[in-house]
Amino acid sequence: MIQKKITLKHIARELGVSISTVSKALKNSNEISRDTREKIQAFARLYNYKPNNIAISLKNKRTRNIGVIIPDIVHHFFTTVFRGIEKYANQRGYNVIVCVSDESFDKEVINMEMLANGSIDGFIMALSAETQDKNDFNHLKQVTEQGIPLVLFDRVTEQVVCDKVVINDEEAAMQAVDLLVNSGKERIALFTTETYLNVSEKRERGYRRALEQNGIPYDEDLVLRLPFQFEEEDLSRPFFETRRFDAVLSVNEVFAIRGMRLAGKLGLRIPQDISFIGFTDGILSKYSMPTLSSVAQHGEQMGEVAARMLIDKVENEYDETDPGSYRTEVIRASLVQREST
Repeated sequence: MIQKKITLKHIARELGVSISTVSKALKNSNEISRDTREKIQAFARLYNYKPNNIAISLKNKRTRNIGVIIPDIVHHFFTTVFRGIEKYANQRGYNVIVCVSDESFDKEVINMEMLANGSIDGFIMALSAETQDKNDFNHLKQVTEQGIPLVLFDRVTEQVVCDKVVINDEEAAMQAVDLLVNSGKERIALFTTETYLNVSEKRERGYRRALEQNGIPYDEDLVLRLPFQFEEEDLSRPFFETRRFDAVLSVNEVFAIRGMRLAGKLGLRIPQDISFIGFTDGILSKYSMPTLSSVAQHGEQMGEVAARMLIDKVENEYDETDPGSYRTEVIRASLVQREST
């Protein structure tokens, strides 16, 4: 059965050769034996292979530019990651072009198409919320199948074979819950997003595991699931007024800060009546009143690692078909205690 769209990766896999061998054979390179060239060229004709000229120019023409796509320029974490990327890239002689998807799948695709015009050597990106919700990663696979280096950070997916940089989200959430339990808290709520966001899912898993290990039963009524982009009224008074809890773990600092604000309006003392811990450790955490205890995600370090992984891929030969050519680096988060605990 003829495939609707065949790529270099498909040809390489079917014939048991590397992507670079396929690419050279299709260009009639003398580096490849005549028999192999003819076999690859015949296979390509049979399956109506059409080269992706944009991807080929991106692969073969070094520009010393890196394309970075982040979901939100306002979010402190993403700005620190970008700072780390730019710092390291500049040291290696690369420039950085940044685009913002604004949590939109369509904008993410448009950004990739705009950057993939031969003007960059590879991509570093965190998936938008809408991309994870749609579970559609074809635009990423099209890039990686042409052998174009891609590094995903923070928000990643196992459906795309590429290098990744994450933090130990589950373990960090467990440590935060342990701190609350050790400070005498017994009913710990979770402020989280919809489960399609992979980082929120991992943090919720850590929350549940920590409760179990501390002998505290999980209570779904103590989990507040908020839209990723929400109005303040979504953090509703009824949750506070109809449930009894003495601590909150929040998957980000915005939810936590707004929770503390509402708790204060309701006359609750922080941390005596209710404690808060949030992820990110951004400017809001450091300057809120009271200051917010946080799980520091070390965004600048994550950006430096992502940039190193990408540039190493750009500058060194690797077998795109070998899953062993890719790795996931885990940055260990740390817990910063402030007034809210």
